Amino acid sequence: MKNIKGKVYLVGAGPGDPGLITVKGLECIKRADVLIYDYLASPILLKYAQKSAEIIYVGKKGGNHTLSQDKISLLIAEKAKSGSTVTRLKGGDPFIFGRGAEETEVLIKEKIPFEIVPGVTSAIAAPAYAGIPLTHRRFTSTLAFVTGHEDPTKKESDIDWASLAKGIGTIVFLMGVNNLPHITSQLVKHKMRSDTPVALIRWGTTPKQVTVTGTLDTIVEQVKSAGLKAPAIIVVGKVVSLREKMKWFENRPLMGKRIVVTRAREQASELVRLLSGLGAECIECPAIKVVPPDNWKPLDTAIKSISSYDWLVFTSVNGVNFFFERLFAKNMDARALGNLHIAVIGPATAKRLSDFGLKSDIIPKTYRAESIVEAFAKENIKGKRILIPRAKEARPVLPVELTRMGAVVDEITAYHTKEVSDNADFLLKQLEQGTIDIITFTSSSTARNFHAILPPEKLGTLMNGVIVASIGPITTETARKLGFDVHVTAESFTIPGLCEAIKKYCDNN
Repeated sequence: MKNIKGKVYLVGAGPGDPGLITVKGLECIKRADVLIYDYLASPILLKYAQKSAEIIYVGKKGGNHTLSQDKISLLIAEKAKSGSTVTRLKGGDPFIFGRGAEETEVLIKEKIPFEIVPGVTSAIAAPAYAGIPLTHRRFTSTLAFVTGHEDPTKKESDIDWASLAKGIGTIVFLMGVNNLPHITSQLVKHKMRSDTPVALIRWGTTPKQVTVTGTLDTIVEQVKSAGLKAPAIIVVGKVVSLREKMKWFENRPLMGKRIVVTRAREQASELVRLLSGLGAECIECPAIKVVPPDNWKPLDTAIKSISSYDWLVFTSVNGVNFFFERLFAKNMDARALGNLHIAVIGPATAKRLSDFGLKSDIIPKTYRAESIVEAFAKENIKGKRILIPRAKEARPVLPVELTRMGAVVDEITAYHTKEVSDNADFLLKQLEQGTIDIITFTSSSTARNFHAILPPEKLGTLMNGVIVASIGPITTETARKLGFDVHVTAESFTIPGLCEAIKKYCDNN
């Protein structure tokens, strides 16, 4: 229910890494009826908004304004007056050169309740991610934050260049890339040594982070040569010299790699987390989605007579999820499985099973259907009844081989996968522009459905120079039959195994 008067939360979204949002800031995103965000706020944070929330982009970038600042302030006020809970999501901290004070003044004038939720400012976060401590006992105990882009309507500068040059050990300039020649010349003019270390950090705390270092007398040319543009911050001071031994973020093995994750959105989080932790920029373009079967009756019937089975075999996390969903729907629980032996195809499936308080009797050494068959060779399953709730599209090898060993197998559809092409246009554009480094396939269905997105006549052109990484040999075989060159096949057929294989490949190439 909306508040009668409405309320505004001015929230600092942090410097770019979505993990740096505060706990309170995230709560404000989740409760918002209206979410108003700007250019520097990570779009990943938007997924935490309510499905019913109105989401409005008001970004300002290099003079190209979606709305003027006055209109943004009025928009916030108008939405709150309608009774909505409004979260204004601003990059960094709203009160550190974020014009949050101006928006607050409008709210005060309009008598609209508000709260300020501080955020991690790029002024401290970007240097930290670049390996630059802004203070250090051996170097300096003074620090200044300075705008590199003053209000152009002011007649005179408020910046005391002489005091900055002589009295401050570390100076951080925000929004100053275009004014870099002026900044460096003013500091030197006011007697700061020309060999003072300087760093510019672009897109700090994100996978696109780039750092250029130099001195006051060299940095302008070095930035020009590197083609560095906004958004970036400037750090001036002796502490910049510590970057050489303290840099960590940009040293990560997949830094700068843009990797497409084709896994179903609901299951992509672990892969995205691991790849991001290695430095990659992950682009979620799910090629499939997992949906219930067209008819629940076969699975419901099997569950109703679950006590008649000897073995229950799960070949995926999805199989576990859908099976227990229907088990609970029938007012039953894990106690109904007390007399069964259980087999699973791998550690992720075993872990999901353990969430329901159950352990698997069989976990094969390698995570594929053939390995389950090998494991069952040690069991006497002749005449035993085996239930396999799994994907409609699953390979037939498991039920065929178990039947050949004398078991009575009921293979029942618990779910199936459907092609998704919601982000197809975006993905094709990125491939055409050559901005994708790696495509990941976590199943044969992701490979098939990704292939279906690509125009057949452009397959070779679009995939030229793109590394294809597969979770295992079955997926690799499918991808190659479809015409993909597969460069990476995981030795351990798991998400961590796939990430390790990608890392190893990039280390060696």
